[in-house]
Amino acid sequence: MSLIATSLDDSAGLMAAKLRAGRKRPGHAIDSYFYRSPRVYETELSEIIFRSWLYAGHVSEMPAAGDYLLLEIGEDSLIIVRGDDGEIRALMNICRHRGARVCEGAAGNRKTFVCPYHGWVYNTDGSLKAAREMHMLEGFDAAGHGLKQARVVVYMGLIFINCDPDAADFNGPLQNLNDQLGAYDLARAKLAHKQTYTIAANWKLVLENYLECYHCATSHRAYSRSHTLKDVNHEAVDQAMLARTEAVTGVPGIGRHYEKTYGEAEGFACCVYTSRYGLYDGYVTGSKDGQPVAPLMGRIRAYDGGVGDFQMGPLTFMLNYPDHCVLYRFIPRDLNSTDMEVAWFVRGDAVEGVDYDREKLTWLWHHTTLEDEYIITRNSAGVNSRFFEPGPYHPEFENDLQAFMSWYLATLAKSN
Repeated sequence: MSLIATSLDDSAGLMAAKLRAGRKRPGHAIDSYFYRSPRVYETELSEIIFRSWLYAGHVSEMPAAGDYLLLEIGEDSLIIVRGDDGEIRALMNICRHRGARVCEGAAGNRKTFVCPYHGWVYNTDGSLKAAREMHMLEGFDAAGHGLKQARVVVYMGLIFINCDPDAADFNGPLQNLNDQLGAYDLARAKLAHKQTYTIAANWKLVLENYLECYHCATSHRAYSRSHTLKDVNHEAVDQAMLARTEAVTGVPGIGRHYEKTYGEAEGFACCVYTSRYGLYDGYVTGSKDGQPVAPLMGRIRAYDGGVGDFQMGPLTFMLNYPDHCVLYRFIPRDLNSTDMEVAWFVRGDAVEGVDYDREKLTWLWHHTTLEDEYIITRNSAGVNSRFFEPGPYHPEFENDLQAFMSWYLATLAKSN
């Protein structure tokens, strides 16, 4: 991890002044202070990250009772587990006695979670099963000392969590994706591969990079050969594809656009977006040569030359091709480190080595993510320079980025 210098005067007053200055310059990148300040980072965690709906995993990763995986956010850890009753829960990985973590393995199966420090034992539903010798404490209530829990929403096999007990409803906004996302039958899909890329940069730089394709033509040559989104004039290709997409795929509504994100979201951080854009002629999917790499997904009957673009929450995105889907999730780990998880999904009955080759399936977005790591870390080095001066955003390519930044600054201003 690279280290950065921080201001000795990282006060509430300085943060307020920087927020006022940033909001007075809409259409421009933000000051380096927002990438360097520990005060800003802690405020982001409490006011944005831990109040947001975050992708935690897929139901196929925990088919049996006791199956779990860990979700690490900043310095915190959550256990995403399927209980004996079949319900999926998100348990805070913190013993209710003196705080030791009760689960260490990244994934596995447990009948109980046992604190390694003093031996308190928890059931998979989070309830306290045993607290050694605590009967000696008069009035000790085991029922009041279960593991704390976050809220959980399971939508089409995708598991989302929110650590805010008063979080806005996410199920309602997600229903606007029923036709478009439902085409892929993700609830019965197979997680073919997932990989975490830890980027030595502030989480906003990693997200900002995903929110714009201004860099695509110069930084992602393989992607740009097939995806029209890199072109400011891609609408003509998109319209031709959209005119045929329902007839070709056999899925009504698959190309319908919907967008309510950031400041326009139906509830705080309940971002929901979908559109379908075109691939260049001769390309039908997101692979090295643009040719099929897996069986068609869900209810899709044929290749229409398009790709579904989705956003669910502020930090989770999907690119869905007719034969596979690619999910991106961004999670801050510290001020200058971000976990970018990429997950590849295929049809539920697809067999590796028979129906798909994992290397061919993952090539394009693994390759593209490594290119992203290169440019993001250099972006980080630049914005952390004392000589950095924020420049103007591109009015079209960086439009989504501007929407995020406007929401981001307004959210921090309300808390300061």
